[in-house]
Amino acid sequence: MPGSVRLLRVWLRFGNARRTPDFRGYSYCMARVLLALVIIVVAFTVYALVDCLMLPKARVKALPRVAWFFIILLFTPIGGILWLLIGRGRRATTPPVRAIGPDDDPDFLGTMRPIRDPNEDERIRELEKRLAETDDEDNGRSER
Repeated sequence: MPGSVRLLRVWLRFGNARRTPDFRGYSYCMARVLLALVIIVVAFTVYALVDCLMLPKARVKALPRVAWFFIILLFTPIGGILWLLIGRGRRATTPPVRAIGPDDDPDFLGTMRPIRDPNEDERIRELEKRLAETDDEDNGRSER
């Protein structure tokens, strides 16, 4: 008898194995997780849509912008991932070429030839001679 009583106690404790597990606490946690995932997916989709619409036309790759818009919208979140990996072109790695004025461009300056006036050399010599004379006069006054 004592053996059967012990068996009865074990059966009462663990014997009803066919009952369904109690998931009442888990359904509330699962709802919170699903809500968080939905919020993340919606935020990601909105980001991808805005990025697709605001990106310059030259950087949109593989498909037209309208096609990317519908792919992102219809195949959420896969469409957004495809947009970021394939459709969005990379930024230029080289800085844009800055326009150089003609007075700073050595190639342009090399093509220019000075126009010589035959009287110009003579005028320059005469002006230098006058300047030297005025310097001599100023030096004579400052010595006094």
